[in-house]
Amino acid sequence: MLKTNYTDYMITNHILKKAVVLIDTREKENAHIIEWLNKKSILHQETKLSFGDYSLLIPRCEEYGITTDLIIDYAIERKASLEEISGNLTNDRDRIKYEFWRGNGKMDIVIENGSWDLIASGKYNTQYDKNSFIATLITYKHRFNVSPHFVSKEYSAELIYKLLLYKLREELKGD
Repeated sequence: MLKTNYTDYMITNHILKKAVVLIDTREKENAHIIEWLNKKSILHQETKLSFGDYSLLIPRCEEYGITTDLIIDYAIERKASLEEISGNLTNDRDRIKYEFWRGNGKMDIVIENGSWDLIASGKYNTQYDKNSFIATLITYKHRFNVSPHFVSKEYSAELIYKLLLYKLREELKGD
């Protein structure tokens, strides 16, 4: 993606601080994400992403050899609840499989207000069988390298941002 001879100082104090969170234009009901980004003074903009709901843009910085704006090849798919992901896995399975296929190995999924415990105990509000739910999430982890991250809505923006930021940081460090 990028040359890898950046110092820790360059990465931490310049490149990461200028990164812009990209939000897919199709992402809905994300006021809590926008509010957190604004509160933390984190730059963000809406754009159509090829996969996922959130990614990062590294603005052009000739000083560091970044001659054009770059979008990292990694994204986060956000689901607002177990009910939403359950619906995607049952009613809209082909679309979500295609989304995961496009992001194969380059995406993670953040599921708000859910947990393995809630799935295993069947404490969610859909008819999706808990064993099928678990099997599908694990199968997609192995098939598409999409890891689920469960988090409360309160902390989802921070998790999304840090997943993106630390992915970029590791790419820049190159080791």
